[in-house]
Amino acid sequence: MTRELSTTALVDPTASVGDSRLGAYTEVGARTKLLEVELGDYSYIVNDSDIAYASIGKFCSIAAMTRVNPGNHPMHRASQSHFTYRAGAYFPGEEDEHEFFAWRRSHRVVVGHDVWIGHGAVILPGRTIGTGAVIAAGAIVTKDVPAYTIVAGNPARPVRQRFPDSIAQRLQCLAWWDWRHEQLHAALDDFRALSVADFLDKYKGVVSGRARRSELAAGVQGCRPGRSFPRRRQRQSA
Repeated sequence: MTRELSTTALVDPTASVGDSRLGAYTEVGARTKLLEVELGDYSYIVNDSDIAYASIGKFCSIAAMTRVNPGNHPMHRASQSHFTYRAGAYFPGEEDEHEFFAWRRSHRVVVGHDVWIGHGAVILPGRTIGTGAVIAAGAIVTKDVPAYTIVAGNPARPVRQRFPDSIAQRLQCLAWWDWRHEQLHAALDDFRALSVADFLDKYKGVVSGRARRSELAAGVQGCRPGRSFPRRRQRQSA
């Protein structure tokens, strides 16, 4: 049975969420840990994931066992061991090395909208994942990933583009992820049935106020003024 989501985030009782902001219709799975994370509307994270210091967009699908912005060790020192930066746990009266932890906080991971992160993927500190990208299961992301690009492997490398550049740009211009809940519902049948090109043609120029701001922030050029949103056809009963 499908769980019914709402404007209040659904967080599993075994999950740990610290200093984070969760959007509407979001879900956090069992034993997942979040620390200083912004999770956009309609995004979900499955069980046993560990995500820290990250800004995640809307409609992102994050599979189990993922790691985003994992911890580092000081490899350049004589010892890279825990005791050098968590000294308080080993030597009474010593302080932890706050500068060491501040580095990871200052290298946030930024994930765009409608991104799919596969099972067991790892995204290293400071990386940016573009809107519409796909991170394959088990991938280790060491570099930024462009929008609508599929990457796989260790280290992750581009496999292919999901769509031609012209289609990817039109999707970013449309910014459907900023549509209101009612607009998304009205377009549900078309999301399911239409090709990407036909969907873009039908909804060309449909822009909510929030979408316009999103588009400008993303630097997407060439978008035309918005028009009214097509109404969803009512299903005919037999």
